[in-house]
Amino acid sequence: MLSTKTPARLAAAIAAGLALSGAPALAAEQGWPSKPVTIVVPYSAGGPTDVVTRMLAVPMGKFLGQTVVVENTVGAGGTIAPARVARADPDGYTILIHHMGMSTAPALYKDLRYDPLKDFEYVGQVIDVPMTLLSRKEFPANNFQELLAYIREHQDKVSLADAGQGAVSQLCGALFMHQVGVRLTVVSYKGAGPAMNDLMGGQVDLLCDQTTQTAPVIKDGKRVKVFGVTTPNRLASMPDIPTLDEQGLKGFDVKVWHGIYAPKGTPAAVVKKLNDALRVALKDEAVKKRLDGLNAEIVPESKQTPDSLREHLAAEIAKWDKVLRAAGAPKN
Repeated sequence: MLSTKTPARLAAAIAAGLALSGAPALAAEQGWPSKPVTIVVPYSAGGPTDVVTRMLAVPMGKFLGQTVVVENTVGAGGTIAPARVARADPDGYTILIHHMGMSTAPALYKDLRYDPLKDFEYVGQVIDVPMTLLSRKEFPANNFQELLAYIREHQDKVSLADAGQGAVSQLCGALFMHQVGVRLTVVSYKGAGPAMNDLMGGQVDLLCDQTTQTAPVIKDGKRVKVFGVTTPNRLASMPDIPTLDEQGLKGFDVKVWHGIYAPKGTPAAVVKKLNDALRVALKDEAVKKRLDGLNAEIVPESKQTPDSLREHLAAEIAKWDKVLRAAGAPKN
């Protein structure tokens, strides 16, 4: 005859079995990471997003106890890298850093291979970066009013560089042409680094790009001219450079934000550890000093959260869809 305690014992055994079946996954999360973590960058080495990522990689790696590898996966206006990370194993070993191009891609591309709002877990926002409008050193104009007069008269002869379809330099350039009312010859590159090199070499006339890329060249003072910054307020480190807004382009405000993402389904414990690593990196004194030198602003701690990045991305997608349609940006 079976003991009256058998059902209870059976239930306990079943519960123990269920607990044990989840043990390997839990142990894996608790032991994460056990190998290097790769941060995928959508743009070329030496460009603004790459520069920021390499700053963060070392302190993040120290916190995680593993090397953080930076991998540049370029092409298709920065959409190849997000597509790759969206398809990666959701184990936290392959993650993405991206700027505001994550929010403009839906308005610029007809057939994205990922959905920014559905295919990712959100780690946190990182930094905001102003932009500056530059020209080659020998460009005829010497101030912003001269620049406006010249390009309005010679717009068919003026070239405007950008870092490729979907890059923030393309967005800034499109807004600039729209507000000024001109159509310049757009020259697209595979990354901000090559675009800047050709601007300094005199092969193209104008470029609007992030201060992480442009500040060192501006401060050098020998290879480019600067006509203004794209934020409502002047930069503390370069207070002599006026804003485009105060020089007549009312409401011109472009600030580049960055975020870190993991594939959808990445365990919450892993996302939290990545977020913890990001927060530690943003407090690192060496990182703060280098970012200050590039006029990059670390976002407040309240924005360094997964929920803040999720909400910000959704709002930015809605905002830039309207802006790009108004600017007449093509959808490829």
